[in-house]
Amino acid sequence: MPPAAAESKPRFGDVQKALTTLAKNPGVVGAIGELHVDGKRVDGGTAGSRFLDGKGGKIPENARYRIGSQTKRMTATVALQLVEEDKLGLDDKLSDVLPIVAEQDLVERADEITIRQLIQHTSGIPDFLGIVDRFDFTTYYPPIDLVKKTRSLPRTGEPGKKFSYSSTNYVLLGMTIEELTDNPLAGEFERRIFDPLKMTRSYLTTKPPEGIKGPHGHGYARDADGKLRDMDRFNASYGVGAGGVVSTARDVSRFQRASDMGKLLPDDLQRVIDELPPGQQEPPPAERLCRAEPEIQARAGAAPGFLAATYTSPDGRVQFAVSTTLTVGTQEAVSILNQAAEAVVCPTK
Repeated sequence: MPPAAAESKPRFGDVQKALTTLAKNPGVVGAIGELHVDGKRVDGGTAGSRFLDGKGGKIPENARYRIGSQTKRMTATVALQLVEEDKLGLDDKLSDVLPIVAEQDLVERADEITIRQLIQHTSGIPDFLGIVDRFDFTTYYPPIDLVKKTRSLPRTGEPGKKFSYSSTNYVLLGMTIEELTDNPLAGEFERRIFDPLKMTRSYLTTKPPEGIKGPHGHGYARDADGKLRDMDRFNASYGVGAGGVVSTARDVSRFQRASDMGKLLPDDLQRVIDELPPGQQEPPPAERLCRAEPEIQARAGAAPGFLAATYTSPDGRVQFAVSTTLTVGTQEAVSILNQAAEAVVCPTK
């Protein structure tokens, strides 16, 4: 290919076009997204509607949305900053740093489980999310009560031996951070992440009825009778350190960029988050986003009614942050969201 032709090839696809295509899929209510390169917004768009059946107009491009489990990377970052400050150790036992879980027998084998294992999902602690009522929008559950809910469930493996994703790990990390700092987790997020990175429109929800501030998209899920119910009032106490942050495409892109560029942790501690833990396998090249090597990272979060992801390059230079509101299960939406990301970050695939 002549040099001139190579230089004229677009580097990225059109965000609005990708979102418009995305929103045409059955089960997608609305979508917003922004492309950031070297810390600057270079494109963005909105498609679909705020409410079901095209009602409410479009979601504002700069609207806040739930980022779900993308919160976990923030919680891990704060915990590892405490490690850097010698207030916490990667091999510290859960029973030592959070004595209540042993005193009240809330976590089996708490005297063997380490901070590293909580971060890497190798603790074997069961996930509370499978046993909560997703339509309970108003009851406040303190984090310790969420942990209690898992005590009767079977462990998922030996400590440190097997990867098994569990939001309970990050509820416990959030409790540990609060124990060591004597501050609410929301305050530590503000002090250590949101304020330094100028994430001015981000916050951690903690108690019902706290939700998303400002105009935003609404997602839906079917109840036992098959009726679609608005999930906008998603119970804030279910998120906490595992998935409670509300943010924007701009703000979450800032966080992912800073994380990937090593601005929040030294390299050895950043690797604790990024390294592949025991029992977790990388997808084969043919299944990777854009079939890229190194792989474009897709960091996602979901709950009934929404799926949000930030696609980022390993060097931290590129982020495509997107939020979708849904009427279908999030697993059904993953592939179409990946297709939209591929159309933006690797349009010539």
